[in-house]
Amino acid sequence: MKKVRIILWSLVAVLMVGCGTSSTVPITGRKQTLMVSDGDVLSLSNQQYQQYMQSAKPSTNATQTAMVKRVGQNLANAVVSYLNANGLAAETQNYAWEFNLVKDQQVNAWCMPGGKIVVYEGLLPVTQDEASLAIVLGHEIAHAVAKHSAERLSNEYKNQYGTAILGAVLQGTGVSEGTQQLIALGQSLGGQLWTSGFSRKQESEADHMGLVFAAMAGYDPQVATAFWQRMAAQSSGSGGLFSDHPSDEKRIADIQKWMPEALRYYQPKTTTKTTTKTTTTKKSLRVTSNKK
Repeated sequence: MKKVRIILWSLVAVLMVGCGTSSTVPITGRKQTLMVSDGDVLSLSNQQYQQYMQSAKPSTNATQTAMVKRVGQNLANAVVSYLNANGLAAETQNYAWEFNLVKDQQVNAWCMPGGKIVVYEGLLPVTQDEASLAIVLGHEIAHAVAKHSAERLSNEYKNQYGTAILGAVLQGTGVSEGTQQLIALGQSLGGQLWTSGFSRKQESEADHMGLVFAAMAGYDPQVATAFWQRMAAQSSGSGGLFSDHPSDEKRIADIQKWMPEALRYYQPKTTTKTTTKTTTTKKSLRVTSNKK
């Protein structure tokens, strides 16, 4: 019986891998196996995003709203340029970027798959400047680019429905039942799937990628240390951006470790006083991912 059980679970593992799609996270080079398609994730997330926006109260501060949209779009442009330069142009089809500032005093921001970004007004007194806002938005956009929501959904699915997949295959019913279970699971997790609950490994990866994305967009990545120190001082572990995040000490140490990489991409924005037009000199965004 023990051997039968071992063989059974081995078969489950093989089937799970066979049903999944291997993917490589940009920047970090980490390998992941996803059980859900981009189309399924975008469909689920768009439904929940629209529901949220129907109840959210947009900020009435025109200056701050314009800043969020400007910084967000600069980051989006940098990310798209990076993906295009590194053979990932097909990935850009998954994004329809949208940046919103809403009336909410929580110190938080989030990005859903597909590039739907929401910033709460309560975050801005802590960011204080555009560069620090870029660090936060880079972090949130990284969750979408690294497909962390799809990865979490895949892991939840494997944990809850692994044996069901095996039963469906053995009974010759195909994978339609598994797909239905996947959709039901995504709906049951609700907004938590898109805006919270990422693992510490994923949060750390978003810190890494976000730091690089901010630098690519022309924002000084070196402001990240002071920003996260301000976050630590005012948050006292109360949630928001700190939910499931690395400890303050580890985050700062990791940022220092990744800083040389980020600085290779950084080209400060320069302003011409006669025209007040901001221009950025771009460096090549093509690099070889760090293999782990």
